[in-house]
Amino acid sequence: METATVRAAGGELNPLVPHPVEMVLALVVFGILVVLIKKFVVPGFEATFAERTHAIEGGLAAAETKQAEADAKMAELEKQLADARHEAARIREEAREQGATIIAEMREQAQSEATRIVDHGKTQIEAERQQAITSLRAEVGALATGLAGRIVGESLEDDARQSRVVERFLADLETGTPGVN
Repeated sequence: METATVRAAGGELNPLVPHPVEMVLALVVFGILVVLIKKFVVPGFEATFAERTHAIEGGLAAAETKQAEADAKMAELEKQLADARHEAARIREEAREQGATIIAEMREQAQSEATRIVDHGKTQIEAERQQAITSLRAEVGALATGLAGRIVGESLEDDARQSRVVERFLADLETGTPGVN
């Protein structure tokens, strides 16, 4: 028995409406296909999803661990850098102090060398002064003896007498009192 929906007016079959047997057969095949997919395909997908989820979670945990390690290394490096900066500042300060000490020592050495040179110069000047005084005494004595000999009219060639006269004359000059003969 055919239904009215299968046949159209005039007795022809409608190609848009399926036969009931085909519909039942399609539902049975679809049910079998759903059962087979649930039994064989879905567990594979779930296993793959579980593996991926596990891999992603493991990757995230590993990334967090690596990030924590990187942060710890970064903090350690920053600490080492700060320590290095402090050490460099300490070395610079020591170098400044050593430089100041060296400069002070060099100034002290230069001062002592200058004092030694000045003292040596004074000693040398005093020696030259004494030599000049001795030379002048000899010349003044010779001139005074020659002049006195001309004034007196006799020769004062006697060395002992000449020495006494010259010494007395120079002594009188140094004291500032004129000698009485």
